[in-house]
Amino acid sequence: MIIEGKFTVKAPIKKLWDTLFDMEALAACLPGAEKIEKIDDTTYDATIKQKVGVVKVKMKGRQVLTKVDAPTHLEMEGEAEDITKLGRLKDKVTMDLKEIGGGEVEISYAVDVSMGGKLAMFGDRILRAKSKEVEKEFTKNLQEKLKGIT
Repeated sequence: MIIEGKFTVKAPIKKLWDTLFDMEALAACLPGAEKIEKIDDTTYDATIKQKVGVVKVKMKGRQVLTKVDAPTHLEMEGEAEDITKLGRLKDKVTMDLKEIGGGEVEISYAVDVSMGGKLAMFGDRILRAKSKEVEKEFTKNLQEKLKGIT
């Protein structure tokens, strides 16, 4: 399943890029993030809780940056597993940042997700709706974090 989207934030592109790589700031913006830990220059471990439909999941996993062209493009791959064994997911993420004028940056992303176990039973519709909900909250949190930065 491929989930795509885009949103804009008001901030200098370099400051936005740096904020996305500041694990404490990123965790504060990402809904449900309990921990994001930098292992090395390309590897990150994360623990994220979400409610999907009527089920609560707590995913623990690892993301690895596979391509980085600062401050405009990144690609990463990862795997995560629910700690209660409800399922696993694998993902490939592409994200692009583009200055669009007026001090705004457009962030576009594509996430190719494959799931196994009971998580797979939710289907595209529910997971797409959940991803849009997370995007909206993340965007709001990120913009708040960047407020006043020039």
